[in-house]
Amino acid sequence: MARNYIALSELLAGLKGMVAETFPEAFWVKAEIRQYSPAAAGHCYMTLSESKGGRQVAEIRSIIWKWKFPSVAATFRRATGSDLRAGITVLVKVTLNFSELYGMSLYVEDIDPAFTLGEQALERKRAIEKLTAEGYMEMQKELCIPPIPYNLAIISSPTAAGLQDFLNHLKDNGYGYQFNPVLFEAAMQGEGASASVVDAFGRITRMEEAAGRSFDAVLILRGGGSETDLACFDDYDMAVAIATCAAPVVTAIGHDKDHHIADMVANTYVKTPTALADLFINAYVAEDDRITALQERVGDGVRKRLDARAEALERLSGRVARAVGDRFAAADRTLQAFSGRISRGLLAKCHAGVTRLADVQGRIGKGLVTKHYGLAKMLEDNISRLRFAAGTKQAMADTKLKLVEARIAGADPREILSRGYVLVTGKDNRILKTTARVSIGDRIGVRFSDGHLRATVNEVVRDEDERRKVSTA
Repeated sequence: MARNYIALSELLAGLKGMVAETFPEAFWVKAEIRQYSPAAAGHCYMTLSESKGGRQVAEIRSIIWKWKFPSVAATFRRATGSDLRAGITVLVKVTLNFSELYGMSLYVEDIDPAFTLGEQALERKRAIEKLTAEGYMEMQKELCIPPIPYNLAIISSPTAAGLQDFLNHLKDNGYGYQFNPVLFEAAMQGEGASASVVDAFGRITRMEEAAGRSFDAVLILRGGGSETDLACFDDYDMAVAIATCAAPVVTAIGHDKDHHIADMVANTYVKTPTALADLFINAYVAEDDRITALQERVGDGVRKRLDARAEALERLSGRVARAVGDRFAAADRTLQAFSGRISRGLLAKCHAGVTRLADVQGRIGKGLVTKHYGLAKMLEDNISRLRFAAGTKQAMADTKLKLVEARIAGADPREILSRGYVLVTGKDNRILKTTARVSIGDRIGVRFSDGHLRATVNEVVRDEDERRKVSTA
C-alpha cells in the first residue's frame, strides 16, 4: 500500500521557514557558557546551556563570527575585568539559525557584561544570607591566632601573584624570626577554583591527623585580579570550608577595593601578601616586647630583693660586730677583776705570814727563830708556790680568753665567707641548711664575701639517694 511522505529536505526546509518566521529578529537569551573554544580562524564556538536543580535542561551550539568576536570580547573584558570563559552566566543577543545539514544554532551578536556582573552580585547576596542564617559567619571569630604562630598552612597557587613576595617578606623579616610555611596547592581562579580550595582544606586536615599536631593558622593567599577572576571567593562551599576549619583562617585576596565572602567568614583578613606577612611578624614583635617588659620587671624585683637582703646583712653584720665587742669587753673586765682578786689574795696571805713570823720571833727570841729556821724556810717555799700557782692560773685565764676571742672571730659571717664558704637562701629567702627544702626549678640566692647572685636549681642530689644507689649496686 502506497504511503504519503515528504522528502527530508522538504521537512527541514519547512522547519527553517517556521523558525525564520517565528524569530525574524535578534533577541536576548540568558544562558551559561558550558564550552568556550576560540578558533584559529578567528571565530569563537560556544555551547550555551541551562540548568535547574543541578540538572541540565537545555543546550544549544552557538558561534560568534570572526568579524564580531574581537569587539564583543574586548567590550566584555573592559566592563568586567575578565575574559569570556566557560562557567559564567551571560545575557547574549542572538539570532536563531536552522540549517538542513547542521541543525539549530545561535549566532551571537552581542553580550551584556552588566548582566554577568549583576548575576554574580545576586548569587553573592544569596550566599551571604544563607551563611548568616546557618551561623557560619561568626564561627571563625571564636578562634584566636596563637601569640607565636609558627606552623602556617598556605592555600595558594605556586604561580599566584604575591606568593613569593609573601614568603620573601616573611623570611627576610629583619628580626631573625623563624616560620614554617607549608604550601597546599589550589587553583585561585576560574572554573573549579572553589572545589580546589575546599580540597586543600581536606588535605590540611588529613596532614594534621597524620602528624598529630595542628597548624597555628591557615592562609588563603592570592594577588589582585578582576571581579570575575575573584568571583570564586564568593562561593558558598568555600565559605563553609573556611568557617569549619579548626585553625584560624586568614585571607589576603585582591586589592583594597575587594571584599569577598571568604574575607567575611575568615578569622582575619588583610589586603596584600606583604600585609599578611607583617601580621605574623608583628605578632612575634609584640610577644618579644611583652617578654622584654616581663624580664625588666623581674630584674627590677630581683634587684630590689637583693638590695634589701644586702641591707639586712649589713645590719646583721653590725649587730654581730657590736655583740662581739661587748663580749670582748665583758671578758676583759672579768679577767681584770679575777687578776686583781688573785693579786690581793696573795699579798694578804704573804703579809699575814710575815706578821705571824715576826710575832713568833718576838715571843721565842732568837734561839727559837734559829730552831725553827726550817719552818720559815717552808713558809717562804709556800709563798713561792702560791705566787707560781697564781701566775699559772692567770696564764690559763689569758689562754682561755684568747680561745674565746678566736671562736667569736671565727663565727663572724664575713670571716666564714672570706674562706670560700657561701650563704645560700631558698625561694622563701630563708637560709638553707638541708636539701629537703629545695626542688628542681627553684630560684636560690648565693652570698659570697664580695657579692651575691641568683641561680636556678637544675638538679638535687641527696646523700641518702647516693647511698641507696651504692647499696643497690
